[in-house]
Amino acid sequence: MKSFTHFNDEGRAKMVDISEKSETARNAVAHSSIIVNKHIYESINNNTIKKGDVLAVAQVAGIMAAKKTSDLIPMCHPISLKGVDISFHWEEENDDYRLVIEVSAKTVGSTGVEMEALTAASVTALTVYDMCKAIDKGMVIGETYLLEKSGGVNGSYKRNR
Repeated sequence: MKSFTHFNDEGRAKMVDISEKSETARNAVAHSSIIVNKHIYESINNNTIKKGDVLAVAQVAGIMAAKKTSDLIPMCHPISLKGVDISFHWEEENDDYRLVIEVSAKTVGSTGVEMEALTAASVTALTVYDMCKAIDKGMVIGETYLLEKSGGVNGSYKRNR
C-alpha cells in the first residue's frame, strides 16, 4: 500500500514533518498574466486609473500574498521569506495587451517557495483585475505556472517554454 505524505495513520490530513530536512537556499520563479483592452493598457501606462497606480498596488499585493501563503493554502508551512521580486512587461496581441507577471521568491529553509511565488503571481493578476474592472470586466487572467525552482532534495526544475 502506498503511503501518502499528507495523511496520518488514521487517513486524515496532516502537515508534513520537515524537522529533519536540512536548510538550503531555495528559489522559485512563477509566471502569470492578464489580458486587457487598449483603453486599460493606456490607462495603466498613463497612470489614469481612478484607484491609483495599478502596477505599484499590484506589486505590493503580490508581495503581501507571498507572505500570507500559509494562511491560504492549508498544507503550506509558514516560511521566512528572504526576498520577493515582481516584474512586469507588456506583449501586444492584435487589439489586446497582455501584462506578463513574473515573481521570484527566495528563502533559506527546509521547504521550498514555489507556492509563495505562485500565490504572489495569482494575486498580482487579480489585483490588476480589481483595479481596472470599472473600465472593463472582460479581462482574462492567463495561465499561472512555475517557471523554475532551485534548492532542496528534489533539486532544480526549469520549465520548457
